Amino acid sequence: MRYNERELLSLARQPAEKAAEIRMSVPKKGSVLKKRLVKLVVNFLFYFRTDEAEPIGALLLEHCKITKEEENVFSISFIEEPERKYCFECATEEQCQEWVEALKRASYEFLRRSLIFYRNEIQKMTGKDPLEQYGISEEARFQLGAHRQ
Repeated sequence: MRYNERELLSLARQPAEKAAEIRMSVPKKGSVLKKRLVKLVVNFLFYFRTDEAEPIGALLLEHCKITKEEENVFSISFIEEPERKYCFECATEEQCQEWVEALKRASYEFLRRSLIFYRNEIQKMTGKDPLEQYGISEEARFQLGAHRQ
């Protein structure tokens, strides 16, 4: 995916679907948990130093695995680079579970599968394809077996 720094900064300034100050470690040797402002916007997870307005990093939540590690700890690792693991420590188990659920719902693939599911349910109920009126019902990305290019 291509993007430039200005576009990313603009996205980081958008209202967050979820945000909190939690402890986080990045996949660097000797990395320790540090308090960061973590902000979920669409399918990007931005992280900031708690006293700064610009993000110090961003994770694109595609082709990744979100795992609850402990009671109040979860991690994000990437399918292509499983050793590249980001860890997050929440204040409570409930907060941890909320983050895990929100992050799993944030990916394009989750949204695509949800669209296909609801499209099929509407079609069963009405006998009509709800995407047909938009002229996109035959596009590969809206088919169950299709994979993004």
